Amino acid sequence: MNRRKMVFTMAFALAAAPGIALGASKAEKQAEVRKAAQGALAAVYKVQPSARKTIESAAGYAAFSNFGMKILVAGGGSGEGVAVNNKTKATTYMKMAEVQAGIGFGAKKFQVVWVFENEAALNNFVNSGWEFGGQATAAAKAGDKGSAYQGAVAVSPGVWIYQVTDKGLALELTAKGTKYYKDSDLN
Repeated sequence: MNRRKMVFTMAFALAAAPGIALGASKAEKQAEVRKAAQGALAAVYKVQPSARKTIESAAGYAAFSNFGMKILVAGGGSGEGVAVNNKTKATTYMKMAEVQAGIGFGAKKFQVVWVFENEAALNNFVNSGWEFGGQATAAAKAGDKGSAYQGAVAVSPGVWIYQVTDKGLALELTAKGTKYYKDSDLN
């Protein structure tokens, strides 16, 4: 399969992935994103019940529902979600985009919930986005933080991630070329 056909196939598959209906109003799109974010939270709470207290007591969180696909040597993904300041209840609508290389084939739907221990980390995520590059891999180190972060992956000081796939809670997060950023259409 030549490169052009592969790119077309991937683009078509990502466009056909579950997402927001075309032609929906801004309020309808926002409602769909909030619903997807609540689904991400529910998925995390189901596999890691202690996460509820952790998320509710944090400075804020971001919850995303994502879809990824890999065909032969290239892959990508997209998602949407919200970042919420627990103190002010301010909600920011956000998007996720991912590009990856390497041999493989498949598709997956997954949910990611970011937990921010402090407002500075939350504000940095919301205003600057977050980007993983190359071989960024974070390993869970919940042991020295107590049971509050059981099942979470530490990605930087004060920032934790819960990732749920169809196989359950992911104890390792590998992100290659992943960018989180504000949704200019919904904010």
